[in-house]
Amino acid sequence: MALIELDNVSKIYQMGKHEVHALRSVSFSVERGEYVAIMGPSGSGKSTAMNIMGCLDRPTSGVYRLQERDVTQLTDLELARIRNQEIGFVFQTFNLLPRTTALENVELPLIYSRRPGNRRARALRALQKVGLGQRVHHRSNELSGGQQQMVAIARAIVNEPSIILADEPTGNLDSKSGIEIMKLFQMLHESGITLIVVTHEHHIAAHAMRIIRFRDGQIVEDVAQPERIVYSAEELRLLGEEAVASSSVA
Repeated sequence: MALIELDNVSKIYQMGKHEVHALRSVSFSVERGEYVAIMGPSGSGKSTAMNIMGCLDRPTSGVYRLQERDVTQLTDLELARIRNQEIGFVFQTFNLLPRTTALENVELPLIYSRRPGNRRARALRALQKVGLGQRVHHRSNELSGGQQQMVAIARAIVNEPSIILADEPTGNLDSKSGIEIMKLFQMLHESGITLIVVTHEHHIAAHAMRIIRFRDGQIVEDVAQPERIVYSAEELRLLGEEAVASSSVA
């Protein structure tokens, strides 16, 4: 069965006297272990679809199933638990606490989930996984944009989610930092995480196994991408070494 399934989902926002149809009877599914890019111009519905998949919003009509559960029937408390434990979020603006250390930012989901075990050790492992083991005690406002996004990714994976939803994850980064983030996403995908990236940039979507294109609240194309960008094991190994080197001199 599909990990994620939207069945005839519509979303209508009331803007004063006017209705905005953000999604119009959208249906698609994502299998466990897929790497999907969702594309479309501003106002196409791609971010609304991500918000529904991430349990940040509810559809006006239709059904959203996550791991075969009808999410539309869950309580706000149950949705909060899913957001905390089953889905990792990565946003364009990082959403870090500026005067809090990298380690403390990554610990936050663990505090909210109240999971047993050593929170600090788990947060440290997540930061080491993204190559920032030497920057754990630096405040987020002391880090470069690429390093801040890596902290945000560490925060997204610290609760070991099965899904990562990323909304324009390289939008605020330079080209080199953007490539490092996409290499990191490939590593996470290869570890078994289902990855869904919302982007308007073709060179970012080129890393995905599949591209879903939205326009005017509807899906206009859903295609597999056999000729996608895949980094070699050597390139991924160098990513970790470069991250450690940049951490030690930044």
